[in-house]
Amino acid sequence: MKPWRLTLTKSLVTSYGMNFAMDNYMARAATFEELTSFHSSDYVDFLATVAPQPLPLDVDNPNPDLKFNLGGSDCPLFEGLYNYCSMSAGASLDAARKITSKQSDIAIAWGGGLHHAKRTEASGFCYINDIVIAILQLLRCYPRVLYIDIDVHHGDGVEEAFFSTDRVMTVSFHKYDPLNFFPGTGALDDNGPQSEHNPGAHHSINVPLNDGITDEQYESLFKRIISKCVEKFRPSAIALQCGADSLAGDRLGKFNLLVEGHASCVEFCKSLGIPLILFGGGGYTPRNVARAWAYETAVAIGHQHNISSTIPAHTPWRERFRHEALCPTLEEILGEPRQNRNPPKKLDEIVRHVTEQLRFVGQAPSVQYQTIPPDLGPIRDEIEARIKEEYEDRDEIGRKMREEGMGDRMEH
Repeated sequence: MKPWRLTLTKSLVTSYGMNFAMDNYMARAATFEELTSFHSSDYVDFLATVAPQPLPLDVDNPNPDLKFNLGGSDCPLFEGLYNYCSMSAGASLDAARKITSKQSDIAIAWGGGLHHAKRTEASGFCYINDIVIAILQLLRCYPRVLYIDIDVHHGDGVEEAFFSTDRVMTVSFHKYDPLNFFPGTGALDDNGPQSEHNPGAHHSINVPLNDGITDEQYESLFKRIISKCVEKFRPSAIALQCGADSLAGDRLGKFNLLVEGHASCVEFCKSLGIPLILFGGGGYTPRNVARAWAYETAVAIGHQHNISSTIPAHTPWRERFRHEALCPTLEEILGEPRQNRNPPKKLDEIVRHVTEQLRFVGQAPSVQYQTIPPDLGPIRDEIEARIKEEYEDRDEIGRKMREEGMGDRMEH
C-alpha cells in the first residue's frame, strides 16, 4: 500500500479545488490503546519494537514460519512500520469520530481500508485493520453498521472480526477463485456461523465474481443487493471500502470496471442518506487509483458533474497520468479488456441466493440503551498539545525578552 497512490490522489483533489468544498483535517496517530481495541497487545507490541529485516531466503515458500505473519513478501518489515500503522488507523478512527460526533455526514480516509489484517497477524499487505477499529468506534453510538467492500479481494479480515455479532453486516463483492486468487475465501455459501443460535448467522454476505465484469453488470448487481440489505438490516451507518484494484488495468485485479462504474457504488450509498465513511484499500496501478479516489471524492461532495474530465494542466506529477494520451483525463483507464466470465444467469442466481439468505436475518437488532462513556482520548491529547504550545510560546517570549535585555546599561 505505497503512499505514492495517496500523493497522486491528493494532487488531483487539490488541483480540481475540491479541498475548498470540504473540511480537511490533519489526522493524529492512533494510540497503543486504540490499536488494541481490536488487535492483541502482543501483536501491537511486536509491531512497535521489531526491527526491519531482509526477506527470508525461502521468500517463495507459501507457508513460511513467520511470527505474526510478518517479514514475508506480502507483509515485509520496514523502517517506520509502526508509525505507518498508527497514522493509517488514526485517520480512519478520526473519520469515524467525525461521523459519531455529527460533524459530518460523510467522512473519507483514503489512507485506510486495510481489510485483510487479523486480530493477531498481518495478511495481504495489511498490518492493522483500521476498518475494524473505525467500526468499533461507530458502534459506540450507532446500533447497526453495514460494511461494504468493493475491493477485488474478499474482505476476510473484517468479516472474521464481526463474525459472531448481529450489529455488523458485512457484504463483499470480489473475485473468487479458491485455488488461484488471494485470499481464497468468500464463497457464495459462506454466510457466517453455522449455528442458528449464533447472533452472527446469515450476517456475512459474499458476492463471488469472475473475471471481466463490466460497469453495467456491477452497478446493477450492487444496487440490487445493497438495497435489499439496507431494507432488511436497517443500518445506522455505512462503512464502504473502495479498493481500486477492481478497476480495469490493475496489476492484480481482473475486472473491467471504469472509474464511473466504480464510483456508482459510492453514489448509491450516498443517496441512501445514511452516515457514510469511505475507506481506501487495494489498487496497484497508482495513476488509476488516484483517478478513482479523486472522482469518488467529487461524488462525495456532490461535484462530479462540475469538474472537467481533462486533468488540469497545473496538476503536480501530471505526466504520471499521461500514458498514451497527450491530455490525460480523469476517467481514462487504459488496459487490455478481460474476457467477461459473468453470464447474466450467474448474477441473477447470486441475487436470488442473497435474497433467500436475508430471509433468515432477524429484524434489525435493538441495542439496550446505556450511558456510553465519553471518548476522551482525542480531547485529552488535543488539550495536552495546546498546553504544550502555550508553554513553548511563553518560553519563546521569555527568551526573546532576555535576549533584548542583554547588554543594556543599568539592566539590574
